[in-house]
Amino acid sequence: MKRKDFLRLSGGMLIASQLPETLLAGTKEPATDATLKTIRRLTIPVGASKPFKALHLSDTHLTRVDSRDNERKHSLAASRHKVFPEAEHYFNAALQYVRENNLILLHTGDLQDFVSEANIDYIRDSLGTSNWYASAGNHEYSQFVGEAKEDAAYRMQSLNKVQSAFPNDLTVASRVINGVNFVAIDDGYYNVTAEQHEALKREVAKGMPIVLMCHVPLYTPEHCKANLKSNGGVAGYMTGAPLSITETYQHNPSHPASEQWRNRTVQQRAEQSTLDFIAWLKQQPLLKAILCGHCHAFYEERFSPTAIQYTVEAGYMGGAYEIEFV
Repeated sequence: MKRKDFLRLSGGMLIASQLPETLLAGTKEPATDATLKTIRRLTIPVGASKPFKALHLSDTHLTRVDSRDNERKHSLAASRHKVFPEAEHYFNAALQYVRENNLILLHTGDLQDFVSEANIDYIRDSLGTSNWYASAGNHEYSQFVGEAKEDAAYRMQSLNKVQSAFPNDLTVASRVINGVNFVAIDDGYYNVTAEQHEALKREVAKGMPIVLMCHVPLYTPEHCKANLKSNGGVAGYMTGAPLSITETYQHNPSHPASEQWRNRTVQQRAEQSTLDFIAWLKQQPLLKAILCGHCHAFYEERFSPTAIQYTVEAGYMGGAYEIEFV
């Protein structure tokens, strides 16, 4: 082992050994008057039988660990907290806001940054008695961020553990609120399966207005262009982008075959089932809105003749939509 590697490893072990029983990764105790930084208020016509309000959050990225998690997980938590230092502060602010204003909480993924015993318990303890509903993000199943190709097999490693802390099926779920069908799907890996598509068809057959919840925004041209411009052409970070666009994403041919998944051209390439789903969904008049996250910034763009897609700013940054559905 090289000396620099030994020092890095030793440093990580020292950090882990000094952590308290439950690590907030340095997060200060939430203030009793904690407030969200930016709340954008919307009214979305969906044909509700009675108007109601909800708070839309996404990308909270909790980074808790405790003594049940190994040293590598503790080291990961310490480094990831540097990226999301106020995640828990704003999450507590959101929960306080929901309680004070009697709102439904709609969360569209990446509630946790990685799978840990402490994160799972915290989600369950914080939200177990709350009126909330969720779609899953890619980080919901991440063991060690960026460690391996994330696909259906990778998801299965932690699906049952993660699912135990959430109020609804994380693959596809339906919840009717005042005559509006909120359908949540998992598109965290940039694709929608044929099975999910069939499930959506069954929801459409119920004849109710639909609000779709997903983590990754579905492809819309201007949002994709804005993302590419902001990151220097690395990737569009959208589900179902045309192949002519995804083939322009970041690609490093020097990666060995086993590491090609690291290229954005591979990670975000749409399968035919996804392209078919997008084309079909655009034609559904019952679709009234799409709620999503993943891009960490507010963006609104029309997806279809009847639906606008609303991408919310990251929760760890203090962003949220307060939505009145009418």
